Amino acid sequence: MDDRVTRRELVGAGAAGAALIALGSTPAAAARRRTRRADVCVVGAGLSGLTAARALVSNGHSVVVLEARDRVGGRTLNHSLGGGRITEIGGEFVGPTQDRILALARAVGVKTFATYNEGSNVLLAGGARSLYPATPGLPSDPDVQQAILASLKLDPLAKQVGVVAPWRARQARKWDRMTLADWMRAEVPSPKGQAVFVSACQSIWGADPRELSMLYVLQYTAAAGNASHAGSFLRLISTPGGAQERRFVGGSQVVSERVADRLGTRVVLRAPVRSIAQDGDGVRVVADGTTVEAQRVVLAIPPALATRLTYSPALPKDKAALLRALKPGSLTKAEAIYDKPFWRALGLSGQGAADTGPAGTIFDNSPPDASVGVLFGFVGGSAHTRWEKLSSSRRRSQVLAQFVAYLGDPRAASPSDYIEQDWTKESWTRGCPVAHVGPGVLTKYGPWLRRRTGRIHFAGTETADFWLGYMDGAVRAGERAAREVAAALRR
Repeated sequence: MDDRVTRRELVGAGAAGAALIALGSTPAAAARRRTRRADVCVVGAGLSGLTAARALVSNGHSVVVLEARDRVGGRTLNHSLGGGRITEIGGEFVGPTQDRILALARAVGVKTFATYNEGSNVLLAGGARSLYPATPGLPSDPDVQQAILASLKLDPLAKQVGVVAPWRARQARKWDRMTLADWMRAEVPSPKGQAVFVSACQSIWGADPRELSMLYVLQYTAAAGNASHAGSFLRLISTPGGAQERRFVGGSQVVSERVADRLGTRVVLRAPVRSIAQDGDGVRVVADGTTVEAQRVVLAIPPALATRLTYSPALPKDKAALLRALKPGSLTKAEAIYDKPFWRALGLSGQGAADTGPAGTIFDNSPPDASVGVLFGFVGGSAHTRWEKLSSSRRRSQVLAQFVAYLGDPRAASPSDYIEQDWTKESWTRGCPVAHVGPGVLTKYGPWLRRRTGRIHFAGTETADFWLGYMDGAVRAGERAAREVAAALRR
């Protein structure tokens, strides 16, 4: 038990928790609510929660998973294109050193295929369009090259910070007073290089450099590796050898669906959790339609949702402050569907970067058989804030105009279908791809990032060590939370 949540507080919370539950329910609603008992209640059926549940069940524990949505997969989501074809409108890419998501996918029979990376990438910068080889993926523009080379300076600093406790680094306070924009202005002198760097950050975090603590960015960079390979910023932005190298056959959501299928009736959908009350004997999790009485809880939902629950006793103030400080990214995936990926015949990879929005980066998202062409653009950060205020027709026209500029072909303006997935509008997500923090948060509240509070254990990609913010990080966090819970149940 966390020594900051005393047994007296937990025992005293029993009556308070019962009163809280009664106040939030009418007699009719209480009568309709089903009560289930298990060793562990997992809140959230994304990759992190499902991984935790899978590990605990394999260890012989009884588990109930409560999910607010009518589906599993969290921030991964497949969209049907008909004929058995899909496109991913949430998280999708995997790459080297992302060992745990790849192991989970193998365990449930999901294969990968290479992201299309043939021909030339496109750079739109300084009002000019230029091409550069998809491998190694280094633009020829000297200002943009300089920005990429400058980003390599982050790697040795990230190594000093590490992935376990960056707030303990020797220069942690200095770096946590800075933003990534402060560093960028010092290291990337050209406006063009800065603009392309900002676009990359908007895709990675759904946020601008001015919103990101430098210490957080160094932690994130250190996390882009594993125990055998040091993290690298280049791995974050690369396709060959990087985080965008491969995709899942059938779409990334299929991994969660396969895990959930094996968990069966342990997974309860359409059950948003409203309150968690714990005392010396156990924990009571109240959701719409279901109450779970358990010994432990794994909370595997985005921080923005965790702040909306009612806790009895209340979370320690520093833990609550950290959850509030973790801001969800602003990100939309805007996707255009074509009869075929016509850009490939033009010698283009479908990948590109730009110094102006809305779509600062693009990718070929076509299925592995190229039976249709899919091009998507990330619209993130301040570009997203401006763009989302437009009418739907203007948003579409702006994205398609940029696709025409990227591809140099008017056919890009006339897709057979167009999709926008704005993750800030998702009630049970509130933003993507990851929650970030600004200056001063990690040095003050960082030790609470993974720390449990009483019987509540925390998962979710934001709490990962390696590959924080990615599917791999979600799996790692779920595995870590499951180990914590299993150890607590043995005592």
